[in-house]
Amino acid sequence: MKVLGIESASLTASVALVTDDILTGEYTVNFKKTHSQTLLPMLDELGKMLELDLSSVDAIAVAGGPGSFTGLRIGAATAKGLGLALKKPLIHVPTVDALAFNLWGAAGLVCPIMDARRSQVYTGIYRLDDGFTAVMEQTPMDMGDLADVLNAKAERVIFLGDGCPVYQEVIRSRIQVPWTFAPAPMNRQRASCVAALGILALKGEYTGAKVVSAGDFAPDYLRKSQAERQREALLSPDGAAGKLPGDY
Repeated sequence: MKVLGIESASLTASVALVTDDILTGEYTVNFKKTHSQTLLPMLDELGKMLELDLSSVDAIAVAGGPGSFTGLRIGAATAKGLGLALKKPLIHVPTVDALAFNLWGAAGLVCPIMDARRSQVYTGIYRLDDGFTAVMEQTPMDMGDLADVLNAKAERVIFLGDGCPVYQEVIRSRIQVPWTFAPAPMNRQRASCVAALGILALKGEYTGAKVVSAGDFAPDYLRKSQAERQREALLSPDGAAGKLPGDY
């Protein structure tokens, strides 16, 4: 079974091919280029290196959100274009689930945090020491509230994701249980994790993903965009005073 993975929910751009239980190839970049500049060239290069006939893949797994609105739309458009052209299904993999999957086998709680701005993160809480279990499914949350939830669970926590450097002072001051940050090779999104969860979904061993037709695929943003929030604030009775902290 071959699954092509696409990850573009954050700064990271990543594409990968997983064949059964083997990571056949992966191309990942964490750099300030738009995903419209990187994804298709990366897919092309990966295909050349692997001598890949795209029609041989069984499905295309995509990080389906939450994350950057622009990044998610670019990833969705890329995957839908391929899916329609190749007549292949798409697998909608929750972004935070795939990020947590980096730490398969880790003891304690795994807590991905993606910076959602306005003192909020996209997060979830997982156990991966014996399978894949979502203790708290992905959700937007205030970082202070997340600290309270983790303290109440009274277990060791491993943090990963682009929210770690942003909220490290909150973590250091508010987290009262043993904790650590995941190391560099496994602390950001990877398309290989998206593709691997896609294969587990096709096997019926992971229920968090949705297998859909290319035409029916849509990202899951979890909250409204900043532009939508700004417009609603300006149209509210309070006018500009109705803006939320961090909105510009």
